[in-house]
Amino acid sequence: MKNILKISLVSACIALSLSSCQSDLTSLNNDPKHPSVLPSENLLATALYQSSYYMDSPSVNFNNYRFFTQQWAETQYPDETQYNLITRNQPRNHFNRMYVYSINNIKQAKANLKNEVETEDIRINKLATLEIEEIFIWENIVDTYGDVPYSEAFKPDEILNPKYDDAKTIYVDLIKRINDVIATIDPAVNGYSVDLIYSGDMKKWIKFANSVKLRLGINLADVDPALSKATVESAVLGGVISSDIEAYKFKYDGNTFSNPVFDNLVASNRNDFLPTELVINTMSSLSDPRMEIWFSKVGGVYKGGVFGDLNDPYTNFSQLTSYFRSPTAASNLLSYTEVAFLKAEAAARGYSVGGTAAELYAAAVTASMQENGVSPADTASYLAANPYNAIDWKQSIGVQAWIAMFNKGFACWNFTRRLDNPVLVNPPKSNLSSVPYRMPYSDQEYVLNGVNVNAAASKIGGDKATTKLFWDIF
Repeated sequence: MKNILKISLVSACIALSLSSCQSDLTSLNNDPKHPSVLPSENLLATALYQSSYYMDSPSVNFNNYRFFTQQWAETQYPDETQYNLITRNQPRNHFNRMYVYSINNIKQAKANLKNEVETEDIRINKLATLEIEEIFIWENIVDTYGDVPYSEAFKPDEILNPKYDDAKTIYVDLIKRINDVIATIDPAVNGYSVDLIYSGDMKKWIKFANSVKLRLGINLADVDPALSKATVESAVLGGVISSDIEAYKFKYDGNTFSNPVFDNLVASNRNDFLPTELVINTMSSLSDPRMEIWFSKVGGVYKGGVFGDLNDPYTNFSQLTSYFRSPTAASNLLSYTEVAFLKAEAAARGYSVGGTAAELYAAAVTASMQENGVSPADTASYLAANPYNAIDWKQSIGVQAWIAMFNKGFACWNFTRRLDNPVLVNPPKSNLSSVPYRMPYSDQEYVLNGVNVNAAASKIGGDKATTKLFWDIF
């Protein structure tokens, strides 16, 4: 990662007259380590790091996805599991990380790329990489907040107070942008050689783009079945992530940059988080072999923490094992396992995605077992004991996807909101009237963009965490 920050030094004049060298002497005043125009690859690297780290972070100060899905409990400070989203300003913090630190860098990278010396085919692929990454971040923003500034955002010279666009309108535009950008890519030519996800492999970027399209399409299933079906089938036909090596993973070096789960479980020198009773009890009832890999035992048994309450002392409960505590573990933000479950759900809804729901359900469970190091024999036993249930497919796929997405908070939240399984119960000491379905808007928006954010809040039925997104209609 350090290599991408290297910038060529300006050559000095030697044995030339003062007059012929004047412009070059002037250039010596430029600091090559702090250039006025950053290379687009540096800006991409920053955006990839910021978006990946903060989409994946379990910090109580940011997205709180693992609490929204009730998979992690807290020990001494249960405010976040009681859905207090005000004290620590999580809506503001996540909003700023995605807009200011992530998309803003992508926008600037697109602008800077225009002036970089490059062959046209490589330039087009680099631009496609930036575009796909931007779309991916937009999807996270929309599925976190709902209606957001989009069409008028990032135009400071023209619009200081951008309007909030309708979330479905943004969805439709993102799908169009994916179709358009894929058509520009030459898969035989690389993009950014220092791309921190796929190392410039545009065939993998195409599969990733189609997988984001698959996500968008599935989320539309209940609100616009026709568009959902067409989008999902087109994505699968175009080629989605089909193995773990094609998954969208941001890799940390464990030195300059460490995995955010490691930072919160180990580097923080705190014992704040535990698996919940819901996770432990659900997996125990299914005799899930992943428990042995993920959790420690207390007195020979697994014991989860009470969600929304104190769980102290920490040593009285099962803990997350070393499996989650590596500083170099990648943030797996669009996994092969997730794609496999999305395809299983699509088949259950009657879409043509290359297999029956039962077949794709088995493939998805198997993908999760393989990802977590479970043996083929244990996987076969688990599938035999927990087969696909066509009568209650939302429960069957929903519960299994929720387990498989453990430690993949954002992906998990999409499954639980869409399939309503497992059933999440609002904790007794909750600050909300129900479990969260969205993140409220940033408090800073009410100061800086008050007219537009108030109009958006009114349109969606109130700026509350309990207000459902447009696609979450059941």
